[in-house]
Amino acid sequence: MDRLLEKIECFLDKKVSRRNFLKTCLLWLTYLASNIPFAKFAFARTEVSSGRKKKNIKGDYDIVLAEGKDPYKNTVAAVEKMGGMSKFVKPGDVVVVKPNMAWDRTPRQAANTNPLVVAALIDLAYKAGAKRVKVFDRPCNEERACHARSGIAEAAKKKGAQVSYVNEWNVAKAHFPYKSPMENWPILRDAIDCDVFINAPVLKHHSLAGLTLSMKNLMGVCSGTRGLIHMDIGRKLVDLTDFISPDLTVIDATRVLVRNGPSGGDLADVVEMDKVFVATDPTLADTFACTFVKKDPMTVPNIRNAYQRKIGSTDIGKAKILKIDT
Repeated sequence: MDRLLEKIECFLDKKVSRRNFLKTCLLWLTYLASNIPFAKFAFARTEVSSGRKKKNIKGDYDIVLAEGKDPYKNTVAAVEKMGGMSKFVKPGDVVVVKPNMAWDRTPRQAANTNPLVVAALIDLAYKAGAKRVKVFDRPCNEERACHARSGIAEAAKKKGAQVSYVNEWNVAKAHFPYKSPMENWPILRDAIDCDVFINAPVLKHHSLAGLTLSMKNLMGVCSGTRGLIHMDIGRKLVDLTDFISPDLTVIDATRVLVRNGPSGGDLADVVEMDKVFVATDPTLADTFACTFVKKDPMTVPNIRNAYQRKIGSTDIGKAKILKIDT
């Protein structure tokens, strides 16, 4: 009984008394049904969406890289040099900050975005006039453990952000103006129905994709059987990025998991780089991140696919890059 109540509480994100247990039976049955792939789609909201409106905001630079021991200061400095958060966030906006919060790991283990990077982005968004900042991720490990051990939930709540568990039924089916393997894929509505989307991944090794970068981080806005995205992953991640159209990409390279990703666990696999950089072109951001770990960008499926389709830039040599110390 206690375990049953715990599951319902996790789903509802609130306490459920034994007295009110019977009132929640229907919700519990629906929760059980969500473990059946067909039922998950059958009960999901079925609106169709063509994705977020593309704003194509240009920063003062193509990339701003900040280096120093304080991830918070690095993030603030990089965003300010890019032109400031007010370039992206307007008064009254609803802002999504999408970190990697998928693993039951501590900040030192570098499997998730550093919580100080997330905290800085929330502060900057509110200072720019945001009405609400939402922070969420669809985790790979148990949600409560990921929220707690990553340090992100606590840091984000302290800054006034709305931190929630993912509602996998509140989705829309993705529609593309071109043929896409992501057609009809259920995407979390919170990721679509926002004024500003800030993608804030951690740079790390990934055993299947090579690296986890900004495009890969967007898998956390997908419902459905997410593992299937790894089939033809390059094409799917580029299409997903095109659908979400992030306004700002902030890549955390404070502590970088260089082996045994994406979950890691062994501190011997982590390298301290003390870097954070921002960009408005996800393709360029992912390409630039490869230089930190001496990775050929063309070996990363999504970068190669973006290059072949001429989506974004992979030409670091022509990019306007500012490097600063904090």
